[in-house]
Amino acid sequence: MIITVTLNPAVDQNISADQLVFDDRAYILDTFESAGGRGINASRVIHSFGGKTLAIAFSGGESGTHFEQLLKKYGFPAEFVRMKNAIRHNLAITDKQGLSVKLNERGPDLSGPEVEAIAQLVIKRLPKAKWLMLCGSLPPGVPNDFYSQLIEAARKEGVKTLLDTDSDPLTLSVEAGPTVVTPNQSEAERLLGRALLTRSHFIDAAERIREMGSENVLLSLGARGAIGCTPNHVYEAIPPRVDAVCPIGAGDAMAAAFTWAMTRGKPFADAIRWGVAAGTASAMLPGISYPTLDQTKDIYKRVEIKPVS
Repeated sequence: MIITVTLNPAVDQNISADQLVFDDRAYILDTFESAGGRGINASRVIHSFGGKTLAIAFSGGESGTHFEQLLKKYGFPAEFVRMKNAIRHNLAITDKQGLSVKLNERGPDLSGPEVEAIAQLVIKRLPKAKWLMLCGSLPPGVPNDFYSQLIEAARKEGVKTLLDTDSDPLTLSVEAGPTVVTPNQSEAERLLGRALLTRSHFIDAAERIREMGSENVLLSLGARGAIGCTPNHVYEAIPPRVDAVCPIGAGDAMAAAFTWAMTRGKPFADAIRWGVAAGTASAMLPGISYPTLDQTKDIYKRVEIKPVS
């Protein structure tokens, strides 16, 4: 089983428009709501691929009730820690040309007992897991080293960990030695304090991040694919050229498919290939949508994976 943890879930409002431009009107073509958060998105992909997943998340307020109702439609099990404050709302707008805007609320303030409650729930479920995915931002009130605590707990149970976060939580938690960390280009730039512009920059960044503590690194580069770094090898995954409609959520799909492949005993390089295929397939879909296994297989056949000398 793959456990996903979402400390800052949301009700996502997804809007498709004819165009996104300044100083001119745009028309809404479609709108729908979904249960969101990086871990929730990862569980959606894993479940659609036939994998076994458990989503653990906070919930609270009227928005939390609505979030739980939306989540039931996806068909995978979820467990919640109830909190006093309501969970956040996010807004995503995409147009027919592939432009997108994502506006996220910071999230509710959490109390110490609430944070401890979700930590204990995760630890209680670890014995039945193969992987633990720690996904997304930390809402106010959660210590920046919170993911580090769960990485340590997972290690004691022999559970592998994937870390997918940003800023201070990423800086502190990568030092705890997760099995793999999956920053995108912007997150890696903030982590390393410098711009990444060229292929050699990306390769060097993946190696430097691994040296910071993570056993392996999967650096997501959007349409340019990904760089994977292990203690002994560096790989480059190059996706096919496609018409991207909405890149929002592609990184979540990549992390999920990578973890799913690893649980199926795939080699690290092949798991990267699956991850890039899922991220690419996700970007081809309208709104915040996630690919099926068949859609991902079609892209997987066209993803080039090669070692970097």
